Amino acid sequence: MNTTTRTAVPVGFLLQLADTSLILGQRLSEWCGHGPILEEDIALTNTALDYIGQSTNLYKQAALLDGRGQDEDDMAFHRDAWDFRNCLIAELPNGDYGFTITRQFLYSAWYYLYLQQLRQSPDEFLSGFAEKSIKEVRYHLQHSSDWVKRLGDGTPESHERMAHALAEIWPFTGEWFTPAETELEAIRLGSAPDPVPLRKEWRNLVESVLSEATLTIPEDGFMHLGGKEGRHTEYLGYMLADMQFLQRAYPGAKW
Repeated sequence: MNTTTRTAVPVGFLLQLADTSLILGQRLSEWCGHGPILEEDIALTNTALDYIGQSTNLYKQAALLDGRGQDEDDMAFHRDAWDFRNCLIAELPNGDYGFTITRQFLYSAWYYLYLQQLRQSPDEFLSGFAEKSIKEVRYHLQHSSDWVKRLGDGTPESHERMAHALAEIWPFTGEWFTPAETELEAIRLGSAPDPVPLRKEWRNLVESVLSEATLTIPEDGFMHLGGKEGRHTEYLGYMLADMQFLQRAYPGAKW
């Protein structure tokens, strides 16, 4: 690809996108072999693979721009927790299936709208990445929306579990609309969209699905922030210990 057609893209911004995809993909992969039914086991595993594939593309580009001779494996397996820039919501434990599918729905709704804007980036890599990824995320949104409606408007127990999950996850959604410094730099350079104006459209989309699910959108209040600046929950360290063990134990090992 001709680099002269690209705009300036901060490496930190690419890592922010890549880290969120990788960590959420890792979380969803934990459902492999544990899904409530076979079809959902496969669906969640495929979604995890989509995110990990997206993170691979982003890490490759970040390593190229960083210019220190690293590759995507170095980016994923040789950074410590405080170097990761993923949104906090991605590292939360899966909980029950209702919790996982609620998180997936809220995230997919935001990510789909964000990728729609990112497709318009003048940077050739980012626009191409968004064009490819949005096809996958469109399915993630449809799949999770269907299950939110099914469980929210299901039995009294499924409705209660979904309402509880929604209340637990909601305080982590504000981070999507609070740009970190590297994100603000990408916005100033014109390579990335401003996520703040997406809040209203995202809320309307979420509210339309929740109303069909007989669920009530929570009140906005305190929002957990800091993941995009490297301040994480205790869960991320445990995830990375498992995820990075082989590369740490056998540096440079290749499959």
